[in-house]
Amino acid sequence: MTNRREALKVGAAGLATSMLGGYTRGAADEKTYRVGLIGCGWYGKSDLFRLIQVAPVEVVSLCDPDAKQLAHAAEMTASRQKSGKTPRTYRDYRDMLKEKDLDIVLVGTPDHWHALPMIAAVESGADVYVQKPISHDVLEGEAMVAAARKHGKVVQVGTQRKSTPHLIEAKKRIVEAGLLGKVGRVELCCYYHMRANGDPEVTTPPDYFDYNLWSGPAPLRPFDGMPHVRWWRTFMEYGSGITGDMCVHMLDTVRWMLGLGWPKKISSTGGILVQKTGKSNITDTQEAVFEYPEFDVIWSHRTWGTPPDPDYPWALFIYGEKGTLKASTMRYDFIPQGKGEKIHGDCVFEREKYPEDVTEPEIELNAAPATRLHMRNFLDNVVSRGKPVADIEEGHISTASCLLANIAMKLGRPVVYDPSKRLVVGDDEATRLLRGPYRAPWVHPAEGLG
Repeated sequence: MTNRREALKVGAAGLATSMLGGYTRGAADEKTYRVGLIGCGWYGKSDLFRLIQVAPVEVVSLCDPDAKQLAHAAEMTASRQKSGKTPRTYRDYRDMLKEKDLDIVLVGTPDHWHALPMIAAVESGADVYVQKPISHDVLEGEAMVAAARKHGKVVQVGTQRKSTPHLIEAKKRIVEAGLLGKVGRVELCCYYHMRANGDPEVTTPPDYFDYNLWSGPAPLRPFDGMPHVRWWRTFMEYGSGITGDMCVHMLDTVRWMLGLGWPKKISSTGGILVQKTGKSNITDTQEAVFEYPEFDVIWSHRTWGTPPDPDYPWALFIYGEKGTLKASTMRYDFIPQGKGEKIHGDCVFEREKYPEDVTEPEIELNAAPATRLHMRNFLDNVVSRGKPVADIEEGHISTASCLLANIAMKLGRPVVYDPSKRLVVGDDEATRLLRGPYRAPWVHPAEGLG
C-alpha cells in the first residue's frame, strides 16, 4: 500500500500539473515543433532532453563554439529524439538563426551570452526558452523584454522553481491557505561550496574550441582552461556571482509565492573575506536586502563553513505570525506557532516514468520533473500565445534585482531602480553600471532601446 509520504508526492505532482496546465497535443497543436539549441553544455542539453520528453519536437539545429561538445550533443540528441536524426550543427548562433526555420530556440549558454542570442532568436521568428539569470547587466534585460514584446514572442525563463511540484504544493497548502498569517520577514540563503577557485596556468586554446567566439562581448581573459566546464561561473566577466546564480532562483520563488514585484530599495554588503587565494573574483560572502513595503527579503551566501540549518543549505524561509515555511529544491516544512499541525513535503522524482533520466550524465534528478512541467507550461503558451509562468518580464525583475544588489555592494550604498525610466534614482554612477561594457565588434542591445 502506498504510504502517506508517497501519496503526498503523487498529490504534489498532480497538483502541479493541474495548476500549470498539462501539455497535450490537440487540434490547435498537431505540428511537430522544430527546435534549435544554443549552448550545448550541461544545462543546455538537460533542458533540451526534458523538452524532448514532453513534446512533439524535432531537434534540427545545435550550436556551440566547442566542436567536441557540439558533436557529442548531436550524437546524444539523435539517440534521444524519436526520429533518430542527427541535428545540423553550427559554431555561430547567427548562422543557425539565418535559416529562419525554427519554431523554438533554447538558450543554454553562460550568462554573458543570454541577451544577444535570445533577441536574435525572437527576431528570427522563434519562441524562446532562456536560462537564468536572463542577463549579465540590467539594460540587457530591459532590451530582452522589449524584443519579446515587439515581436510578440513567448519567452520562458529557466526559473523552474515555479514549476517544482512540491513548491507548488507548499504555495497552495501553506501560503494561499493563510497558514502563515501576516508575513513579516523572508530569508533566502545558499551555503554551497560552489565557488571554483585555483590558479591554473595560462595556455593556448585547443583547435576545436573557438575561444574568441565563446568570449563574445565579454573581455578576452587569458585562456587558463576550458571555461565552459563551470570555470566561467567564478568570474564576474561572464556571470554575476553566487547572488546572480543562486539568489535569482529563491528570490523569484518568493516573489511568485507572495505576489511581489520590484523591490523599492536594494542594499548589499560582502566580498572575498575567507577564500583569498586563487583567481576567482566573485564574492565568497555576501548579504543583500530587498526592501518591500511590508517586509524585507534578505539574502545570504557563504561558499565556506557550514549552513545554520543542514536540511536547508539552499533555501527560502518565510516567517509569518502564525508559523514559518521552510522550502528548498528537495523539501518543505511548515512549523506552526503553538499547537498547530506541522506539514512536510518532499521533492517529486519520476525515475520510473522516465527511466532514461537515471543514466543521463550530470542530470539533476530532483530538477527534472520541474523542468518538464516548465517546458509543458511554455508549450501551452506557445499554443495560446499567453504569458508563461516564468515570463521574460518576471525573469527580468528577479535577475535585475540580483544585479542591482551587486551594484549596491560595489558602490557601498543602497540603490533604488526606476524601471519606467531605466535608471537608478538620484545616482548617476549607479545608473552607468546598469550597462556593462561590450567588446567590439559586439553591440550592446540597449542601443536599440527607446
